[in-house]
Amino acid sequence: MLTKLIVLFFTPLIAGLMVYLVPSARGSNFKLLLVFAGSYLFSITVTHILPQLYLQNTEAEVIGLFVLAGFFLQQFLEYFTSGVEHGHIHTHDHEHGHSHHHGHVHQTVSAVVLLSALCVHAFLEGSMLAEPIKMGFGYDVNAVLLGIALHRAPAAFALMTVLTSQLHSKRKSIPYLIGFSIAAPVGLLISTYFIETNIMSDSSLIFLYALVSGNFLHISTTIVFESSPEHRFHAKKLAVAVVGALVAVAVEYIL
Repeated sequence: MLTKLIVLFFTPLIAGLMVYLVPSARGSNFKLLLVFAGSYLFSITVTHILPQLYLQNTEAEVIGLFVLAGFFLQQFLEYFTSGVEHGHIHTHDHEHGHSHHHGHVHQTVSAVVLLSALCVHAFLEGSMLAEPIKMGFGYDVNAVLLGIALHRAPAAFALMTVLTSQLHSKRKSIPYLIGFSIAAPVGLLISTYFIETNIMSDSSLIFLYALVSGNFLHISTTIVFESSPEHRFHAKKLAVAVVGALVAVAVEYIL
């Protein structure tokens, strides 16, 4: 438990603070990192998480409905995040055409809305690691934890980049980063508590896992699609995606 909490908290925190060292995340190396993370997350979902979900529950059609619900829930959240959770960076000046006070209030509200939507997503991610034994002995929680960490790192960096532009201050953005970093550990702790106190049944946890799997499918496929705008062929990105998928498969036998 402690290892999972440390990884969930410090991975986005350290990655977000990298904005002090790296001026921009618009380079090709950052995009390749996103492709690798997206491919890994997609592969670990379809080859590991989903098969284990169906093995642990005979209500296959219900699991499918929760996966579908998770997919569209993530689509809804992205109306508020503009895709920050999959590393998309979109910055613009909110003060143009407004008074300074109105612009400041609007920036703060936008930052809070962005953080709230991201925290919902991060909370669900953390719950994905609660009571892995309920998924059976074949469920490799470390492989899933790695996928979440690979995904949260660029998301935190993107968050800090966007908020620094909105708030015009790295220092003012740090509390938001800390809030984002805390969300996943809180999700893990609360979900674990609910299971241990029987507030949530074993089948409910399976359905929650299915919901988050739908989130993962949306995020990972979006990352891969965004990496190839207009469906142009990019050999390097394809190679990185294939490597990410192979690593996901290999990790199941290593961790």
